[in-house]
Amino acid sequence: MPDPASPNAAEPLAYQDADFLDSDDARPIRILAEYLRPHSVFRRERIHDTVVFFGSARLKEDGPLSSYYAGARSLARLVTAWSKSQPPGTHRFIVCTGGGGGIMEAANRGAAEAGGRTIGLNIELPSEQRPNEYLSRELTFQFRYFFMRKLWFAHLSRALVVFPGGFGTMDELMEILTLTQTGKIEHKLPIVLYGSSYWNEIVNFEALVRHGMVDREDLDLFQFADDPESAFEYLRSRVAADRPTVSPRFEESPPSRRPPA
Repeated sequence: MPDPASPNAAEPLAYQDADFLDSDDARPIRILAEYLRPHSVFRRERIHDTVVFFGSARLKEDGPLSSYYAGARSLARLVTAWSKSQPPGTHRFIVCTGGGGGIMEAANRGAAEAGGRTIGLNIELPSEQRPNEYLSRELTFQFRYFFMRKLWFAHLSRALVVFPGGFGTMDELMEILTLTQTGKIEHKLPIVLYGSSYWNEIVNFEALVRHGMVDREDLDLFQFADDPESAFEYLRSRVAADRPTVSPRFEESPPSRRPPA
């Protein structure tokens, strides 16, 4: 009987069959791989948690909104210096971005300049989304599925900074706000909206309260900041300095809310 692993075998093993792995039938396998591979890498590299930076890929260092690029770069340097001051062992508060250009590049760049490692959760898109040069190679991932990429943003985050951005940034922000508002993210997650004039023009938060769409207390889920120093001080004062024993950090499954039979 021929060895099925032999290069002369008539058919490849299923897990080595590229055509099958790209097929509709193998979609569950691809989804599972986008969970298991990052989990394996984060555990191996002892990455416990992250500080996530969201923002537009279109902002340029020398463009009309360059102050936001500079702000993300400076804030990431501050966060990374703080991360490196933590006790040795599990790596805490690692700067994490979507891995592309603009604000993502600025944050990864600032972290690299501070001598730290930095994460990029990249995704296949027609344009704008290419891995930037400041990512730590061993912590760079390429995703096919938006929802798996979002899972990794939420799973490890201990703080979130949202710079000006478009549809993608607002989608990411609103999803995290919803998860926090509804208690699906159970730990305290400080959220900074960087650039108060931008955010108050783009989103009328007070109107949401006035129309009864959110409670007044829901606006306490986030804080505005307009400079790297104040954003950093807010994050540092709000992030719980627990000492974990498991890496990476995951929320425990909540008990079932179903009434007993």
